[in-house]
Amino acid sequence: MLYFLATMREFFRLTRFLKPHLGIFVLAVVCMFASALFDGIQIVPAIPMIDNVFTGKEISIERPLPAFLSRLIETINAIPRLELLKFIVLGFLALFILKGVAAFIRQYLMTNVGQLLLRDVRNSLYAKYQQLSLDYYSKNKAGALVSRITYDVGVINNSIAQGLTDVFYQGFKIMILLAIAIFINWRLFLISIVLFPFISIPIVKISRALRKISTKTQEKMGEVTSTLYEGISGVRIVKTFSMENYEIDRFARANQGFYKISMKSAKRIIGISPITELVGAAAAMLVLYVGGRQIIQGTLSFGLFAAFMGAMFQCVQPFKRLSNLSAVMQQAQAAAKRIFEILDTPVDLQDRPEAIDLPGVKEAIRFENVSFKYKDEKEEVLRDIELEVPVGTILAIVGPSGVGKTTLVNLIGRFYDVTGGRITIDGHDIRSLKLKSLREKIGIVTQEMFLFNDTVRANVAYGDIQAAPERIVQAARAAAADEFIRALPRGYDTIIGDRGFRLSGGEKQRLAIARALLKDSPILILDEATSQLDSQSELLVQQALDELMRGRTVFVIAHRLSTVRRADKIVVLDKGAISDCGTHEELMNKGGLYKELYELQFRDK
Repeated sequence: MLYFLATMREFFRLTRFLKPHLGIFVLAVVCMFASALFDGIQIVPAIPMIDNVFTGKEISIERPLPAFLSRLIETINAIPRLELLKFIVLGFLALFILKGVAAFIRQYLMTNVGQLLLRDVRNSLYAKYQQLSLDYYSKNKAGALVSRITYDVGVINNSIAQGLTDVFYQGFKIMILLAIAIFINWRLFLISIVLFPFISIPIVKISRALRKISTKTQEKMGEVTSTLYEGISGVRIVKTFSMENYEIDRFARANQGFYKISMKSAKRIIGISPITELVGAAAAMLVLYVGGRQIIQGTLSFGLFAAFMGAMFQCVQPFKRLSNLSAVMQQAQAAAKRIFEILDTPVDLQDRPEAIDLPGVKEAIRFENVSFKYKDEKEEVLRDIELEVPVGTILAIVGPSGVGKTTLVNLIGRFYDVTGGRITIDGHDIRSLKLKSLREKIGIVTQEMFLFNDTVRANVAYGDIQAAPERIVQAARAAAADEFIRALPRGYDTIIGDRGFRLSGGEKQRLAIARALLKDSPILILDEATSQLDSQSELLVQQALDELMRGRTVFVIAHRLSTVRRADKIVVLDKGAISDCGTHEELMNKGGLYKELYELQFRDK
């Protein structure tokens, strides 16, 4: 037992989710006790049924009894056999009614508690997912994270619904039945429990093995979920490259791994039941022999012995449930450990206690000797960035792939924190600002045009869900999206599918631009915002962006250097540092990296 409790630390931490529902849980425990009590005392009427009604003998207990029990036995012995039979039948019926009512209430309440806990754990996990930084997601598979909130939490729900019910209900039942057995004949009780300590030895060994297997089971399920998630979300690429069979085989291998580890676990869980039954049967045979001798010798009535055996046999099922509980709880412990790995993960980016709201953007955004490197990486992605961007400036950031252009603009919204120097807006270090306040001032259109499986209207209004319909249409028109939206089956109310599956790349990008237009933020970040548009759409969107940029501070990242020619300032990044800065004409006259990139693009065309 001590070993079992020592290994369940993570599981017991889940009780914090039980606190808001303690009232329901306590009521459920009360009903469990009532149900166990009715279960236990239903064998008591068997004593007068056998001794008085069937054999015509009186109930006789040799040892001294409390006065009220002596009077009760005398009263029962004095009742005529036929009348006593009627009382016993009615008593059995009343007991079964009470037992059924109590069982229904306890099961309903415990199911409710389990579902409430399941809901709260999932809510807490999802809330934590939303708090974690982009750095965390860069190191963890989305499918594995989904598995934590689906499969692992489901395992915990089973343990709560089954585990806590068994701990209390089966525990109460065993205590009541053993109390009855001890009262009837304590010597027979001692004989019957001689062999029970032998049950604990194999159970402890099996539990140790199950703890390791359960962790692997959840990991394998994470692999299955991750493979499934990738195969479905990337189905367009799969079909483009005719990799259907490869994906089928990949999923089958992950699924087979989960099957094998699941059967390994099941084999050990199933093995517990025969062990407990064997020990229980051996104990029963020993009691049957000793008790049978006492009946033959006349020192024990058959009714009392039958009630004793009934109590002991009724203990077998609760003992089996509690034995299996060890396996269930070890699975739950492994799942709880994986869940708390998420919940205990420190949130890298959060508001400081003294954080303030950003009132507006009126002066400039400054990068002061900014350096940055990702966690667990030795080399800096950005180093010694000195840059001032006055309000209303259109700043273009160019350079070869992988030099840190996107990373640089991600630092403005604190998707990552700088590892050296600081970034200020109107003199405020952005780390001293409330994250929500800071990000409300930033509109972003990225290379990854993520759209939700919702209506066009909901996707455009994602940053302002209370936006009036005319504002949504206005933003769509400005992004050259209104025409194709109205051509959809239900116009603005058309469901666009997972990640905008029903739309072309250019259409998805225009919706993303409309979403940024509607947000109407003073700082605008365009990360390859027109990269997937055809020439006609690009021209229309560029005109809308020109209007949108007016009076705003804009950061533009574009591999097509023709799109940044009109920027007020162009920053050239090379190997994580600023290698040059100026207007298009100035940089072309200098003849550095910018000119090489520009001429290379147009030479290829």
